[in-house]
Amino acid sequence: MKLSVFALNTSRDIGEQVARALEVKLGLHEEREFEDGEHKSRPLENVRGRDVFVIQSLYGDDLHSVNDKLIRLLFFLGALRDASAGRVTAVLPYLCYARKDQKSKPRDPVATRYLASMFEAMGVNRVLTLDVHNLAAYQNAFRICTDHLEAKSLFANYFVDITDDADLVIMSPDIGGVKRAEALRLAMEKHLNRPVASAFVEKHRSAGVLSGGALVGEVSGKFVIIIDDLISSGTTIVRAAQACRAAGAMKVYCAASHGAFAEGADTVLADSALDKLVITDSIPASRISSSAVRAKLVTLESAPLFAEAIRCIHTDGSLVDLLET
Repeated sequence: MKLSVFALNTSRDIGEQVARALEVKLGLHEEREFEDGEHKSRPLENVRGRDVFVIQSLYGDDLHSVNDKLIRLLFFLGALRDASAGRVTAVLPYLCYARKDQKSKPRDPVATRYLASMFEAMGVNRVLTLDVHNLAAYQNAFRICTDHLEAKSLFANYFVDITDDADLVIMSPDIGGVKRAEALRLAMEKHLNRPVASAFVEKHRSAGVLSGGALVGEVSGKFVIIIDDLISSGTTIVRAAQACRAAGAMKVYCAASHGAFAEGADTVLADSALDKLVITDSIPASRISSSAVRAKLVTLESAPLFAEAIRCIHTDGSLVDLLET
């Protein structure tokens, strides 16, 4: 099958980066708005029998809600199927609703499972995303093929260049993220060829209220890297950074795959306990207006990672080597 790559308008920037890395042109498409708020999207070129990848990051912004982006993507995927595409893969740098993966309260929705049903109903063959909140829940929610990329290689390459011979500690800001922190710790050890320590902070959340804060691990005089999948309000990260500072940490950096940055994050993340904030471009950091936060914000490109994954999938190659880099 021949390869076709599309990106909907709100993800055009990352789509063009992926296309350049693949040395292909983005497919032509139309997105049309109607007076009553409805819309349509369709490919403007032949996709019959093609291996089609559609890039759309599912986050809300000032122009489009997450639900609007989701429905536009679903309709476009359905249009590709109706146009006889041979295989359709949804490429989602950020997957919405992934945090609601279990019933934490009575009669709670399990949004991850419902979301999976929508993609399956559109005839999608495969979903490719980056660092979901709960990998097991993501993999079990879908009955179609799922591929999951990790930003640990991007973070490891960045931190190797700036940490020199510093005594490193990789920290999870809560118990639930210990496996993610361990993956980065092992990647750093592989790159540096020396031991890297680990730590975590006790944290509980109920009805949006955080409690706990005990630090487990030794951070005094050390370079601490706090790793998480997503930053929304910034409260979790800053609490962990403050705990590290109180325990004598020399530097505190944070790495997060997705910078969602909810309202108020500007104020929270300006806290002096946090030296640097490293994210990927899965979500543009447009909500960060504070000069203090901008000064410590570093954004890493994820397009080469997605491009290589698309190349592997298209050529029926293996993603294992890519994930273990």
